[in-house]
Amino acid sequence: MNEYTYNARDVAAYFKWFSVPNYLEVSYMQYIFNLGDTVLAKPLTTDFEKFKTEVFRELYYLWANGFEDEKSDVSLMPAVGSIALICDQECISLESYMKLIKLHLIFSKFLPYVKINFAGLPLSLGLRCDYEVYEANVVKIVEGLNLVCMDFTDRVFDLHMGVPDELLLISLNSEFKERIFGSTDIRTHLRNSEMTQMEELKKQSLELENISKKDSKSSKGKSTDSANQDKKTGKDSNVGRSNVDSRCQPKGKSPSDKGPRRG
Repeated sequence: MNEYTYNARDVAAYFKWFSVPNYLEVSYMQYIFNLGDTVLAKPLTTDFEKFKTEVFRELYYLWANGFEDEKSDVSLMPAVGSIALICDQECISLESYMKLIKLHLIFSKFLPYVKINFAGLPLSLGLRCDYEVYEANVVKIVEGLNLVCMDFTDRVFDLHMGVPDELLLISLNSEFKERIFGSTDIRTHLRNSEMTQMEELKKQSLELENISKKDSKSSKGKSTDSANQDKKTGKDSNVGRSNVDSRCQPKGKSPSDKGPRRG
C-alpha cells in the first residue's frame, strides 16, 4: 500500500482543529515543509512560499465552510466531491479524523501516543455504515497511516480481532519515527526560530545604539567648538571695550576740577 502524504488542506485543517495560534502558523508550515516528501505531497516540497500560499488559501475555504475548531464537523474537512484514499468512501470522515491524529503526533515529537476509543467514533463522526465495515476500515486507516495500536499494558493490540470498547494508545510506528524525527521537533524548531529573531533584534539594537553614540559625539564636538568660538569672540570685544573706556573721562567732572575750593 502506498503511503499517504499530506496536502495543503490537511495542514490547514490541523491548524483549525487544534487551534494553532495565527502567529505560529508559518513556523508550523516551515517545520513540516522541512520534513519533505516523507510527509508532504511532492509538489508542495519544491517552494515554501507556494506551499504557504496554498495553506492560507485552504484556511480561508475551511473557515468559509464552517470548519473552525475541534467542535466542527470533520466531514467538512475534505473538499466537496473528494474520494477516500485509504478507507471506503462511506468512512471518509474516519480517514479525515485519523489524518489529524497522525499530524498531531508528527508535530509533537515528545507526545508518545493519543488515546482513542474507536467504539465511540462512529457516533461522533456521523458514520452510517455497518459496524463490521467500520471495524475493517479502522484496520485500514491505522495500517495505512503508519500507526501502531497498543493497550494500556504497552502491548500491540491486534485490531483484526475487532474494535474493543476501551481506550487504546495510538502512536507512530518506529520505522516512520526514525525517518522523520532527526534531532528536532516543533518545540525545538520554534525555540530556534525565536532565538534567531532575538539575535536579529539584538543586532539591530546595537547598530542603533552605535549610531546614537556617534550622533551624540558629533553634536558635543560641534557645541564645544561653538563655545570656544564664543569665548574667543567675547574676550576680544572686552579688550577693545576696555581700551576705549580708558580714554574716556568719568561723567560729572571737568578737566579743571582737581579738588574742593577754599573760600
